[in-house]
Amino acid sequence: MRAVVQRVSAASVVIEDELIASIGGGLLVLLAVRRGDDRQVADVLARRILALRVFDDEHGRMSRSVVDVGGEILCVSQFTLYGDTRKGTRPDYGEAAPASEAEPLYERVCSALGAEGGRFGARMAVRLENAGPVTLVLDA
Repeated sequence: MRAVVQRVSAASVVIEDELIASIGGGLLVLLAVRRGDDRQVADVLARRILALRVFDDEHGRMSRSVVDVGGEILCVSQFTLYGDTRKGTRPDYGEAAPASEAEPLYERVCSALGAEGGRFGARMAVRLENAGPVTLVLDA
């Protein structure tokens, strides 16, 4: 699994002009599932996201997690994180898990995070206000 995690002041998902989910301050997680990933991998990644210390403490140092600050989480499926462009300019998505494998694991991570979510497999408009900016890539 791969996650791009961004600290945000606000984030939302819109599908066909309909607001599907929105959060205030917290984390936006763009999540991709790789072929062969399983529930254990999903659980490990969710725990890592919840434990990330990317929020400021009283000294201005990033030492607090989203749980510590009572932040919200928005999780969006994004298989394109496994796009391989090493050969040419058209990405190869061969590493990405097929939807039948990916969707249950995506839902598992969302549930473990207590996250709002986009709609799996939909074409979405993701809006965010990156705070910092702080953006991390996690592989599990």
